[in-house]
Amino acid sequence: MCGDAASGAAAGAVRGDGDAILAAALRDRAGDLQVQGSGIVVKLLADDTDGDRHQRFLIRLESGQTLLVAHNIDVAPRVEGLAVGDAVAFGGVYEWNAEGGTIHWTHRDPDGRHAAGWLRHDGKTYQ
Repeated sequence: MCGDAASGAAAGAVRGDGDAILAAALRDRAGDLQVQGSGIVVKLLADDTDGDRHQRFLIRLESGQTLLVAHNIDVAPRVEGLAVGDAVAFGGVYEWNAEGGTIHWTHRDPDGRHAAGWLRHDGKTYQ
């Protein structure tokens, strides 16, 4: 679902300085961590079409850490008009990898069993 109203963070989401939390998660090789944050798009990637389709792009946090965002476009709408240099806020699940990590679950769970995630770009919230 896409809307103009700002989406609240999912219940149980990590609060506080997102960059510091994500830096610690990278350092500790953490995974399955509900997080929030924001960054600047540094690269647009081709959609992942193996299994569920995912819109993919890289963002750089203020700290310099980069993250791959994997946004399930079989469940949520594609973030339209996304370009390098754009600011994107996110709520989702962090999974460690050596390149900085991946953010996924940036959408609602159709089965209602997982905390809802979201992406915010250009005044619109995608979930």
